[in-house]
Amino acid sequence: MNNDNEFKKIIDVRGLYCPEPVFRTKIEMEKMIRGDKLKVVADDPQSEEDISRWVNRNGHELVSIDKKEQNLVFIIRKAK
Repeated sequence: MNNDNEFKKIIDVRGLYCPEPVFRTKIEMEKMIRGDKLKVVADDPQSEEDISRWVNRNGHELVSIDKKEQNLVFIIRKAK
């Protein structure tokens, strides 16, 4: 289980729908330095594909995706 202290930032995008979760993830990642981790909590089912694709396309590391009921919890490490 992740300890919330290991994250540079945690964002809650529940209730937001495409493209807002990806847009907000991008904004937070731009503020971080290489190696920082971002935790994103979403409830839009499309976020799984959208955020995963964005992370891969931008060269970051998708550490994990955890599905908890209707929530998706993404752990992303900034790689560049």
